[in-house]
Amino acid sequence: MANQVTASENRPTWSTGTVLPSRKIAARLRAGLYYVVLTGIALLFLLPSLWMISTSLKEAGSIFEYPPKLLPNPILWSNYPEAIQKFPFWLYLRNSVIVTFLATFGTVLSSSLVAFGFARRRFPEREALFGVLLSTLMLPSIVTLIPTFVLFSKLGWVNTFLPLTFPAYFGGGAFNIFLLRQFYLTLPYDYDEAAYIDGASSLRVWWELILPFSKAPIAVIIVFTILANWNDFLGPLIYMNQPTMRTLALGLQFFRDQYVTQWNYLMAASTLTVLPVLALFFAAQRYFIEGILLTGLSGR
Repeated sequence: MANQVTASENRPTWSTGTVLPSRKIAARLRAGLYYVVLTGIALLFLLPSLWMISTSLKEAGSIFEYPPKLLPNPILWSNYPEAIQKFPFWLYLRNSVIVTFLATFGTVLSSSLVAFGFARRRFPEREALFGVLLSTLMLPSIVTLIPTFVLFSKLGWVNTFLPLTFPAYFGGGAFNIFLLRQFYLTLPYDYDEAAYIDGASSLRVWWELILPFSKAPIAVIIVFTILANWNDFLGPLIYMNQPTMRTLALGLQFFRDQYVTQWNYLMAASTLTVLPVLALFFAAQRYFIEGILLTGLSGR
């Protein structure tokens, strides 16, 4: 008995805050290694953006010098106002804002309404119709490019914003409908039944009950839709033949011609074009991640 007491007293004890156990040290080393690896990967993906910003601050003659230098010398902040003055930046910015806003508003409105019908209303062949809707995701948009252009040209919508905005008010896209439907299925149906008992219509249930719960998935759709329309090049190229109707994505081609490309001004204008999208992503980052988790796209 005495030997057992002596052995227990001789065992090493860890005092809190003085010496860490080997397991905690190993865990912290693993966590530090993960942060180092992730930081390296992040810098690798940020390298094109850093090179764009660096090129926007360089002289025209030092862009292709070898070996390449990430830090420009001298730093020419004047490239930005000069790039703005070389093409109608504010006009193209206004066109991009109009197209993006109208398309995003229509996408959110129509996709949420269609998803509400598939998720909260019961009607014949609902699942079969939803399967047909999802099958459209396998159809490349380039396949419908020519018939869509013929349709819009017959309607006289060329050189207007309608081809880029009006289709968003008719469904909002199969992916967006699927995203919102997955979220609507997680909401208890008791809310709908209580509202119907009180005399609410389906539209009122959708507008006053379902939409207020849908901030996170709607934020995901808003971010995706803004990115798609803000960076859209093919749509404005096809339908906007007049220079006054161009968007920023199309207007950046002003700095490229057959013989020379003004790379420093092009990168300066591109940086100004990317800034609103980056600001939007960082502002909606919390809702964006929450929306992906709630709609089941994280694999859970």
